Amino acid sequence: MTRETLHFINGQFVGGQSGRLFDNRSPLDNRLVSRVHEAGRAEVDAAVRAARAALTGPWGRMTADERAQLLHAVADEINRRFDEFLQAEIADTGKPVSLASHIDIPRGAANFKIFADTIKGVATEFFETPTPDGKGAINYALRVPKGVVAAICPWNLPLLLMTWKVAPALACGNTVVVKPSEETPSTATLLGEVMNAVGIPPGVYNVVHGFGPDSAGEFLTTHPDVNAITFTGETRTGAAILKAAADGIKSTSMELGGKNAALVFADCDMDQAIETTTRSAFANCGQVCLGTERIYVERPIFDEFVRRLGEAARSMKPGRPDDPATKIGPLISHEHRRKVLSYYEKAKAEGATLVAGGSVPQMPGELAEGAWIEPTVWTGLPETSAVVREEIFGPCCHVRPFDTEEEAIRLANDTPYGLAAALHTTNLARAHRVGAQLEVGICWINAWFLRDLRTPFGGSKQSGIGREGGVHSLEFYTELRNVCIKL
Repeated sequence: MTRETLHFINGQFVGGQSGRLFDNRSPLDNRLVSRVHEAGRAEVDAAVRAARAALTGPWGRMTADERAQLLHAVADEINRRFDEFLQAEIADTGKPVSLASHIDIPRGAANFKIFADTIKGVATEFFETPTPDGKGAINYALRVPKGVVAAICPWNLPLLLMTWKVAPALACGNTVVVKPSEETPSTATLLGEVMNAVGIPPGVYNVVHGFGPDSAGEFLTTHPDVNAITFTGETRTGAAILKAAADGIKSTSMELGGKNAALVFADCDMDQAIETTTRSAFANCGQVCLGTERIYVERPIFDEFVRRLGEAARSMKPGRPDDPATKIGPLISHEHRRKVLSYYEKAKAEGATLVAGGSVPQMPGELAEGAWIEPTVWTGLPETSAVVREEIFGPCCHVRPFDTEEEAIRLANDTPYGLAAALHTTNLARAHRVGAQLEVGICWINAWFLRDLRTPFGGSKQSGIGREGGVHSLEFYTELRNVCIKL
């Protein structure tokens, strides 16, 4: 019997009144993973009403310490059920076990502990204020939850990026309604079982499934009782959500698209630069918002770098997630593969020099039905090319030489996006000088995907609005109230 994926509303797993379901298929071999209930207005309204009611129930009366204890229990329960979450994530994404077990599940669980501990140590303001009668006044700030938070989550790192939103929202005392991607509904739903198991009150955490326009996404972001919206995804969708949020003057936090650059200087540690760039270009089949799609290499080492990166791309063996030899999984869907392959064709039509990849690998047996694609490296395209300008979100990159530091900075910044960059050099002065001039939310020096969750994270330009992480998450998920007392 085909498994069904239900909504999680007010502590219960429920189907949809409309009776509409859609397929969740594995990108590995196109097999049916589950039939997913699609939320209509009624289900979204029920989830928001449950979240609203929970704000004034037991959850709203808990202290920060009490909430923190429960969130620690959530993390512990995810880790206790680690294999269940791992298999659910792999079923939806097809990514290798080595990746999901190292990144997705443990970091998804860790988010709850990190933000539970952060909320307990953040001070607010206190001022003594003179008054005309000489008796004075005191002013102090209270940090209060925003209310009902809508979390619209992506499919590339489903549990990790969903808990990156849910954990700080709950730590601050909010309630949430999560709309996971229709491609990856499983771990957000499974988390509902964890919430019930550890005693999170009903209505605090809710999940509704569906799509964007005229479905769960639109109904949630336009709901009048939603106080804040946090979204990770493509810029075009983010713009639509911002327009919807404007009608209700809702707080928004947006992590959007990117066309991230890496700058590789001739004085770099070549082995480290190749290893790091291989990960940043091809990890998770290139489906990482922080991934590298543009690489600028100082001319004296350009040929060697291109040769070695091409060799690394060809060594990325596709295969089953549980095969230790597997280095790359499939793209998330056949629809997304069609998009990525369209850029492969554009590169060919525009005269790119193909260094590695450029096609679909031959896979054995039922794996031939999966959304596989080859890691690809190009050179020789102009900066005006769509392949160089537009976010592809696949395992591919274009490499171009540069001659001066100033040219490298100009090329890296010549994009409407500003999410991330990587800089490879052993010159400490250059690292500081160039890193400070790159118009991005995060710049890595001789590293990639290294994150301290206490630091601000977010994009510049068309890559997003707002910052999350550490106290910066608390700034989004809470409001400050001023209390003024006349003495």
